Amino acid sequence: MNWHQHEEGFRGRGRSEGDEGDERGRGRRGGGRGRGFGRPGGWQNVDVPPADDAQAWFEGRLPGEWFTDVTVTVDREEITVVGALADETVEDSATAEGRISRFRAETRAARIEIAQEAQARYGRKVSWGARLGETGALFTHISVPVMTRLKQPERQVLDTLVDAGVARSRSEALSWAVKLVGEHAESWLSDLRGAMEDVDKLRAQGPDL
Repeated sequence: MNWHQHEEGFRGRGRSEGDEGDERGRGRRGGGRGRGFGRPGGWQNVDVPPADDAQAWFEGRLPGEWFTDVTVTVDREEITVVGALADETVEDSATAEGRISRFRAETRAARIEIAQEAQARYGRKVSWGARLGETGALFTHISVPVMTRLKQPERQVLDTLVDAGVARSRSEALSWAVKLVGEHAESWLSDLRGAMEDVDKLRAQGPDL
């Protein structure tokens, strides 16, 4: 799919353009060390509300005429909602981009209201996107800094990417490497996420101590 982003190159936590900054609100930053939906060893801060029903909530909350299908993706900081617009006769990508841009403008106020409700419910920022045919666009998109310590061989990998012109900085090289791993290991990552969900379910079914 041909995706483009209206807002790239964010610094720090990122900001959106115009009044759409309100769509994401001011999410709570978790200070807990635990991860997972309230369990140690998972991926999510313990003081961030669970969002395992976010897909169903948005499907019920979004106006029925907006999308024919919606995909909701959740992590610790952000909920990204991307919907498929009604299939229209689209001759080229420019026409599709114009149709997506029109949808963005016409629904801005309503999306801000829905995002604020979701923010209060899930404690995360909300980002929006739409797709039509083979063209997709993200309207709002945050960039979150991730702190890590790397040993020399790992730093050398990043420096090689910078020296080769693949990336402009170590930070950009790390982002590139993460995206590359995600593209080539999606099946394995999906299995891993599924296994984590199974562990959560088993723990919830266990006896109280």
